Amino acid sequence: MMINPGVEQLSENGKYNRYVLCIAAAKCARIVTDEYVEQYNRAESMVANKETDKTIGAIISKELRDDKAVKTAIKRLARHEYIINDESIKIPGNNVH
Repeated sequence: MMINPGVEQLSENGKYNRYVLCIAAAKCARIVTDEYVEQYNRAESMVANKETDKTIGAIISKELRDDKAVKTAIKRLARHEYIINDESIKIPGNNVH
């Protein structure tokens, strides 16, 4: 099963080649994974300290919990939450290298 949007849509009319998109998706997926780990650790701590009656899974955001990191990264690239430039992947207002 292919992930949507496809390469053609993400390439922004040929502006980015497959290699650039692959690197961008990998970097974004790493960011997504880090977000998941952060949320998981926070949720685990809350459950252990009895700060909530929710399960760990209920505390973690649905997007991070239900989708694979690469799929989430590609969706975020398509929504322009991450910006591809010549230097690196950047989150608007935050430099991520």
